[in-house]
Amino acid sequence: MLEKNICELINAQINKELESAYLYLSFANYYVERGLVGFAHWFNVQAQEEVDHAKRFIGYLQDNSCAVRLMDIHIIDCDCDDDAEVLSKALQHEKYVTALINNIYKKAIELSDYRTKNFLEWFIAEQLEEEKNAQDLLDMYYRFACDCATGECMGSGLFAIDRELGKR
Repeated sequence: MLEKNICELINAQINKELESAYLYLSFANYYVERGLVGFAHWFNVQAQEEVDHAKRFIGYLQDNSCAVRLMDIHIIDCDCDDDAEVLSKALQHEKYVTALINNIYKKAIELSDYRTKNFLEWFIAEQLEEEKNAQDLLDMYYRFACDCATGECMGSGLFAIDRELGKR
């Protein structure tokens, strides 16, 4: 059985993963409203990944005889004025989730909980990928869809990125 503190931290992480899914669904809806279905698809895939992460944490608790405590989803501010703000918020959110997972990892080390440490290593690698993908998307937006001098969106670049994201 896991330490009570680890069970509590992982239960909180389940909640954060589900909040992430909710946030990404909100971002997907933002892009649907803008007519950018590729961007919407990308964020819908992200949302599903977050649900899958929550399920992985749930399974870990169940496998270790810890009670799963689903909590209310806190609505994260997802109102954005433009595409760059959405993409920037997504990157910042991934960094936040990385910090949360690192905190659980640190606690597992403090408690000599090698089982949890081993379990979390998959998430640490996953968060590296998540942050990289979010950064790459933001960089791609600034490189190909935004005139940095004026801040104006360039339709052809945005259209090309949208089509590429729809293939994910």
